[in-house]
Amino acid sequence: MSHLWDEIHEQPQALGRLLANLGAVRDAVAGVRAAEFRYVLIAARGTSDNAGVYGKYLLGARNGLPVALAAPALFTKYERPPRLDGALVLGISQSGASPDICTVVEEARRQGAPTLAITNTPGSRLAQAAEQVIALCAGPELSVPATKTYTSQLLALAMLSALLADDAERLAALADVPAAVAETLALNADLGPRLARYAAMHDTTVVARGYNLSTALEVALKIKETTRLGAHPYSSADFRHGPIVVVDQGYPIVVVAPSGRTYEDMRDLVSELDARGADQIIISDQEELLAQAQTPLRLPAGMPEWLSPIAAVVPGQLLAAHLGEQRGLDPDQPRGLSKVTETH
Repeated sequence: MSHLWDEIHEQPQALGRLLANLGAVRDAVAGVRAAEFRYVLIAARGTSDNAGVYGKYLLGARNGLPVALAAPALFTKYERPPRLDGALVLGISQSGASPDICTVVEEARRQGAPTLAITNTPGSRLAQAAEQVIALCAGPELSVPATKTYTSQLLALAMLSALLADDAERLAALADVPAAVAETLALNADLGPRLARYAAMHDTTVVARGYNLSTALEVALKIKETTRLGAHPYSSADFRHGPIVVVDQGYPIVVVAPSGRTYEDMRDLVSELDARGADQIIISDQEELLAQAQTPLRLPAGMPEWLSPIAAVVPGQLLAAHLGEQRGLDPDQPRGLSKVTETH
């Protein structure tokens, strides 16, 4: 089996390690809470940027904080960094090595803004740049496509949100996450044979909304990395504003639709896609929706919506890993990619 396969299945243990480090995370967040800020600016790239989208919804909905995603080129190529008065600047990076993300955090600290890094490499340049650090504790990730570091980033953001709000109930709910991810893996253990017919597809679309827009972005990225196929992520709202025209008879589309505030909207979209003859791969915990799928991918029942992206991405990771192998590609070493990508 591939490193990618092993790391997908290691996620319950990796998430458990991060939860076991709650004391250190609590200390880092206490340092942040002592600072004054009115909004959050997140600097990230690639998979980490997708985690940042989750943070945008989570910190906005649960902490009342406006969240913006940084444009690192303003800090590097244009050398015109914006004023960061009132910002908490949060750098997210598995390696902590990308110069442009580090530059954003370094400039924020120069301006006197509070800074926090979420990284799997505590000794990295990013960790040294930030005042406070949340270490992911995910262990070495050998496959180029990120899996366990991504879900660990989501959990770190969930811990950050609950601790910032001093919300004991939400903090307690985090303890159930590793088991929910383990159950998701078990529910989708027989996925390979059911996906074989998609190995010959030319492209696909991945659609979600709200918290799980991050899931659509990440699943599409994993499919691109492991299969070299075009995979186009959209919010269901944006998808209706034009891109839905690509859907016709037999078009393969991945729909991420767990329970929550956006479920009814996603259910309506599934009906629209069904009328157009789409071949739907549906990730959900709702049996009524799974019954409409050509390929249902089950999620465990009862997971709160604000945590659902941590489990919802797992069937998408499995989908990408299986399709890559079925297409005869090495999922651990996508063509032209390296584990650490340094952009400036």
